[in-house]
Amino acid sequence: MDTALTLTTDMKLVLGLVGFTMAMFLFERIRADVVALVVMVVLGVTGLIAPEEIFGGFSGNAVMSIIATTILGAGLDRTGALNRLAGWLLRRSHGLEQRLLLLTSATAGFNSSFMQNPSVMALYLPVASRLASHTGLTLKRLLLPITAAIVMGGGLTMVGNSPLILLNDLLISANNNLPSGTATIEPLRMFAPLPIGVALLAASLLYFRFFGDRRLSHEDGGDGDGQTPARTESYFAKAYGIEGEVFELAVTAESPLVGMTVSEVENLFDAPLLLALKTGNDTRLAPPADMRIWVGSVIGAMGPRQQVADFAQNQFLRMSSRLRNLGDLFNPSRAGISEAVVPPTSKLIGKTAGQLRLRKERGISLLAINRDKQVIREDVRNVALRAGDMLVFHSIWQDLAAAAESRDFVVVTDYPKGEQRPHKFKIAMAIFAITIIIALTSHLPVALTLLTGVAGMLLTGVLRMDEAYASINWKTIFMMAGLIPLGWAMDSSGAAAWVAGHTIDKLPAGIPIWVLELALAVLTTAFSLVISHVGATIVTVPIAVNLALAAGGNPTAFALIVALSASNNLMTASNPVISMVMGPAKYTPREMWRVGGPLSLIYTLVVVVMVNLMF
Repeated sequence: MDTALTLTTDMKLVLGLVGFTMAMFLFERIRADVVALVVMVVLGVTGLIAPEEIFGGFSGNAVMSIIATTILGAGLDRTGALNRLAGWLLRRSHGLEQRLLLLTSATAGFNSSFMQNPSVMALYLPVASRLASHTGLTLKRLLLPITAAIVMGGGLTMVGNSPLILLNDLLISANNNLPSGTATIEPLRMFAPLPIGVALLAASLLYFRFFGDRRLSHEDGGDGDGQTPARTESYFAKAYGIEGEVFELAVTAESPLVGMTVSEVENLFDAPLLLALKTGNDTRLAPPADMRIWVGSVIGAMGPRQQVADFAQNQFLRMSSRLRNLGDLFNPSRAGISEAVVPPTSKLIGKTAGQLRLRKERGISLLAINRDKQVIREDVRNVALRAGDMLVFHSIWQDLAAAAESRDFVVVTDYPKGEQRPHKFKIAMAIFAITIIIALTSHLPVALTLLTGVAGMLLTGVLRMDEAYASINWKTIFMMAGLIPLGWAMDSSGAAAWVAGHTIDKLPAGIPIWVLELALAVLTTAFSLVISHVGATIVTVPIAVNLALAAGGNPTAFALIVALSASNNLMTASNPVISMVMGPAKYTPREMWRVGGPLSLIYTLVVVVMVNLMF
């Protein structure tokens, strides 16, 4: 390569745009997607990118892959797959904290290999809340190991995170500007980075097992205020004395409950909360007070295990903690406990739950009332409601959303607003498995393979088209599609070759290739702290390819180091996954640097070592 490349006007313009992008991302004066749009327009108007190619980013494999992985993740979310996973993790850990941490983090890391990292984190926040409510672990100790595993697990496949999704498009673009006689750079297959991803995930799990967890335990102080109140059963147990465990009680022929109504059973001494009833083919959450119980009926009861066991024994009921008949009703993605405030304008004021027929007409069970810091649980259905009362409900989320539209109460608990489809779980998992098999065995582009899975989920009703549109983060799409031409311009203008050439000229002769790779990894990580991981990838990959050619290294290896290092931000909120957990777990910036800083250094070393072993 000619290292004495002359700096042309086009190169100056492209490098100026790179500087502008970095400055705007750093100071956040303009939104990131607007910056990308401005860059794209300038590249088109100045002719740095041909007008017919300027919008190529929107139709590129990278953008389509991100859209497809997001929709696939939304489909799995609709079926409650992650909540089933939470139950499985609790059972498998057998109450051992370290095992639960290890299992949850490893599973989250695996999930992130096929879904966008923020989507995985969004799914795991309620899972973590549920795990925290059932164990002694606080969110502070749970969320950072899960987050790190999600970031590391993104390196298992070429669709695990945005930089890797972008990489193949940037490598194909680099081929157009290679010096004559240079071998063409081949795009990477879907599972090309698998060994690196496995090593990264293992490093993260070992770090928190032997080092990071101790630091988080020390920072936590054991005060347990890392809970996210309105999402966890522990909050309701603490505030209202409502235990969150649900049991099935099968009614035998000897039971005195046979022929009684739900309200009559509720008035019995030491009766648990009756949340559901299945009689014949009629299955109800929040069964009406006048619904009768017969032989073979199954009651869904909530309360402390000993209380429910005593009640079952006294009333000749068969008790089971496995929800074989009512599992779908109590799937946390479909139903749960919530809080709502009665506003001064409410039509509920002065009326009782019994008069309002909340269960019969709205499908909502009233469990407790919090009035002036006093919790009312006894005979709660006959208490006249007042303005300012905090009501504790148990309901199907859809029924709650429908009832809340009247504005007679304001729900303060965050809950899934969309329709949940747990009955589509097996279909969704089958489609997902087929998609992965196609990706492993065929030579189809990754984006096309993923869109096959999307089409399957839409055709089978796992997801509706409007829901698919709503799941896409259009800000990310516009930012990526707008900045992709900047990467092309870095190559085609010669700016990347100029930067690489001058870098080689300034370095001492005979410098080892691995030192260059290490420096490139650190530089990309630093860029990702300042600008987005997408921006860092687009700017640095063309430079990495040209640097490899100038130094006699492997362009694919250099480019892969950049794409992996662009996600190596475990310390600051500029990483969208980190920003999602800072609030719920109440992490301070100091904690993030103390725990995430050493892990970031391990990440860099693992990437460079593994890439050198592979290439």
